[in-house]
Amino acid sequence: MKRFFLFFTFIALIVAGCTSDYTVLESIGSISLTADKSSTQAGELITFTIINSNGENITESSTIYVDNQPIEGNTFTSETYTTHEVKASYAGLESNSVTINFHDGSETNFVKRVLIEDYTGTWCGYCPRVAHAIELVKAQTDEPNHTAVAVSIHRPSSNPNSLNYDPYNYDTSQLEALLSTAGYPKGYLNRMTLWQSPEPNNLNQAIALTQGENPKLGLAMTSSVNNGNIALDVNVKFSKDFEGLKLVVYILENGLIYEQHNYTDYYGGVDVIEDFEHNHVLRQCITPLLGEAINGVTTTGETYTKTFNVAVPANVENAANLEFVAFVVDANGNAINVRSAKPDETQEFEEI
Repeated sequence: MKRFFLFFTFIALIVAGCTSDYTVLESIGSISLTADKSSTQAGELITFTIINSNGENITESSTIYVDNQPIEGNTFTSETYTTHEVKASYAGLESNSVTINFHDGSETNFVKRVLIEDYTGTWCGYCPRVAHAIELVKAQTDEPNHTAVAVSIHRPSSNPNSLNYDPYNYDTSQLEALLSTAGYPKGYLNRMTLWQSPEPNNLNQAIALTQGENPKLGLAMTSSVNNGNIALDVNVKFSKDFEGLKLVVYILENGLIYEQHNYTDYYGGVDVIEDFEHNHVLRQCITPLLGEAINGVTTTGETYTKTFNVAVPANVENAANLEFVAFVVDANGNAINVRSAKPDETQEFEEI
């Protein structure tokens, strides 16, 4: 009996030792490798991420191989126009293979936006029609980066004694002289194309300009507003060769509250609309209104940067509600692409 007890005790110790010395590891199953882009211009970084089957990010613990050669970290670039195969490994598991491509810049496309310039006035009873149409266009495009960029150009008089007085009036007569439509309201698409009236019934005309062939230039802005000053960098990247381009940069203000005359059925069909919120209101153009010539290199793969340091316009009521709009026009004045930015925003190029 004593021998049996000793044998049982020996077995128990063995089991206890095994239990304390070994931990059963949870099966990882598989790992997956993704790249933040599959194709980019030579010299730019591609970043990789590795996720296990539990959805956990294991990038820092994994090894990444480019053409079967391990690399440091999880980024890679090439100065030559080449294609590479990328894989990753972790704890004896191998990921899927990803193909990446570095090119001369000509294969890059950018998100395509339409510029809508709304010539309006607080005194103009039919002008809410265009404002409503802009809201409808934006409702049909993706949030938060709408593919329509609106600019509300209030016209035509700063004289308080005028029947056409508007406290937000901004003189764009130089630009309007190039357009074929007199009077207000009027909406123009990509600066030179009249938006057919009634605009709410012709939304497709605007939306169609966000579709089709992608523009071969994109914009990205970096902005800051401090102590009454605006620092703004406007970057334009090209994926084909251009000539005769001009840059236009607007400072807008949102959230301006003022009455709006309304002879339409929109916004409740009342006249006057008290405390109407006016958005995207043009406060200042910090380039020439018809554009400033882009004198830098405008060829495939190049980036042009224009830096502005200006005071917040005196007519701005709340600097927190500022908005910046930059667009590039061709030799005929047509906007090729456009983008908006908020204060204290750093944008990347929207390459697709």
